[in-house]
Amino acid sequence: MLKWSGAAGMLAVAAPLSQACTMPSPPPGTDPNGLILSPGFTSRVIARSGEAVPGTAQFYRWFPDGAATFVDPAVAGGWYLTVNHEVTGGNGGVTSIRFASDGTVVGARAVLSDTSSNCAGGATPWGTWLSCEEYDRGHVWEVDPTGAAPAVRRTALGAFSHEAAAVAADGRTYLTEDRPDGALYRFTPTTPGDLSAGLLEVATGTAPGTLTWVPVPDPSGSVTPTRLQVPGTTRFDGGEGIDTLGSDVWFTTKGDLRVWRYRIDTAQVDVRYQAGAPSTLDAVDNLWADEASGALVVAEDGGNMELVAIRPDDSAVAIVRIPGQDGSEVTGPCFSPDGQRLYFSSQRAPVGPVGAPLGVTYEVTGPFDTLLGRA
Repeated sequence: MLKWSGAAGMLAVAAPLSQACTMPSPPPGTDPNGLILSPGFTSRVIARSGEAVPGTAQFYRWFPDGAATFVDPAVAGGWYLTVNHEVTGGNGGVTSIRFASDGTVVGARAVLSDTSSNCAGGATPWGTWLSCEEYDRGHVWEVDPTGAAPAVRRTALGAFSHEAAAVAADGRTYLTEDRPDGALYRFTPTTPGDLSAGLLEVATGTAPGTLTWVPVPDPSGSVTPTRLQVPGTTRFDGGEGIDTLGSDVWFTTKGDLRVWRYRIDTAQVDVRYQAGAPSTLDAVDNLWADEASGALVVAEDGGNMELVAIRPDDSAVAIVRIPGQDGSEVTGPCFSPDGQRLYFSSQRAPVGPVGAPLGVTYEVTGPFDTLLGRA
């Protein structure tokens, strides 16, 4: 069960086992939720897959992945947390959890359903969530965190194994592709802030080095995959998380354990950080750029199941470790709008009396200003 892919039939069997149940006893040396935290930090469980989100009637789907937070426009100090679910067979989608200003969960709802393998994504400056389908010819869905407007499939952003997306300072959306021979893409909208139409390009050239952007002839990939349509396409080994900070675009590649920086102003791409021994960071996956400090928070897919902060001086510090869950991965790191609450998931954390690997979403609070070196 630790290695299942999320087939609907197996999930249907597992769901009754986990309803209204709690996680097994936490490992020795951890907090009550099974986490190892730095002094001064505490955690709580926000949701367990296969159960209702506490305080609501909303069933929380399996395998939580990429996530982001958004200011609640209707409630002063409140916010939303959107969470992808990487489930195959049309059983994926997005859950949106609503918080009051004191952090109390006051609502939850499905804001995207009937999609597949919703992996990572990205928040837009105009307050929507881009949910990426990670399979060949998958799409990006633009989602309203409040659920007031229906989700829209953004076909202009291409059909490929989408991992993550980020809208940068130049108004373009940059996209990663989770394939060993994956590409890096950018989308320039015809109308700023409108993803319904525009130009999809792929990076060409040598990395590290200078990138040149070339239009993708057929973004639908109906005959030839998008990554194979343009000669000289730059290959990135398993594109993962992506985020922006100022005029830089940051992204990770899991195949070679790298954190990359693309400079919009110069079109230069370089390796910002090399994970693996002897670094604290053992693996790379989802990525969050902390604007207040310039630090990058990187989730590990494997390794020793940590969230690691890379400070601007390239020093690395572990924020949290999840022991005893070697069959899982850390996903969806993001902070509440005020920067004081960190959210993330263990995608296949054990749930219920039999420890079904369905996933758990956590919140950690503590002295983040000090840990990350915020001004």
